[in-house]
Amino acid sequence: MWMRDGDSCHSRSRQSKVELTCGKSNRLAHVSEPSTCVYALTFETPLVCHPHSLLVYPALPMALQQRWDQVEQDLADELITPQGYEKLLRTLFEDAGYLKTPEESESTQQEGGAQGLVFENLESCNKAHKELSKEIKRLKSVLTEHGIPYTRPVETSSSEHLGSKTPTGRTAEQLRGNPGLLGNTL
Repeated sequence: MWMRDGDSCHSRSRQSKVELTCGKSNRLAHVSEPSTCVYALTFETPLVCHPHSLLVYPALPMALQQRWDQVEQDLADELITPQGYEKLLRTLFEDAGYLKTPEESESTQQEGGAQGLVFENLESCNKAHKELSKEIKRLKSVLTEHGIPYTRPVETSSSEHLGSKTPTGRTAEQLRGNPGLLGNTL
């Protein structure tokens, strides 16, 4: 934020640039006077943090907190795109050990991870279902504890999982590849 037209200072008006960064509490973190009558202030506040960042941010080492602050500032200054922002945050979370890197995710899938579950029998499938249900319940309680809303995913039938449906009820123009949106569907 630029605050201009302040009190008279020599032949010009005082100016202040206030940079808001993510922080655990509201506090003035830094003040400087880069040139005569021009002031730079850094103010930390949780109000500019990502909605769920106070769950993660305080647990990060100082170096990663500073990286996150810089990513947030770069996005605010439009130095990076929203896609670049997401990519940089993902890398930061990977470096912190909160997310698996793409290589780790791929090796987990090859070893029969969440994307490639194969069961020898119904009993092992039921056991895995029970464990996953417990984990979902635990995660929901964590979200509730921190006041984070969650929604239940839309249920799909087993036929939708097994393959694509044949198109029905569409006009010939829609089937020829009209790229426009169809009602509320993509």
